[in-house]
Amino acid sequence: MPQALGGLESAIMDRLWSYHRPALVRDVLEDLRRDRQIAYTTVMTVMDKLYKKGLLTRHPQGKAYLYETVISEDAYMAQQMREMLARSGNQAATLVHFLERLTPEESQALEAALQVFPPGSRR
Repeated sequence: MPQALGGLESAIMDRLWSYHRPALVRDVLEDLRRDRQIAYTTVMTVMDKLYKKGLLTRHPQGKAYLYETVISEDAYMAQQMREMLARSGNQAATLVHFLERLTPEESQALEAALQVFPPGSRR
């Protein structure tokens, strides 16, 4: 199961998910530098950690690596939600608290998801 991401890890994964394609450290670095001062080696180190965590694959391209996400952002978020639910001492109560706080838009999204994957069905 994926671990929770730190701030810079999240920023890097967000960029990689938004690209919908493999990217070099330099690509991510240039994107991150729009918002902050950051060193190439810092981004390279964090991307290597994400690779070691199993969230990225990498393939040599010259002297650098081309990185690609292993899991979609939606699938990652779903796994995080499942991890949180699994940690709960009372899953039913946790789900009730979750459901009672849904916005109307979130309720509509849940209803749409249940149309695609009804309760009790398995894949």
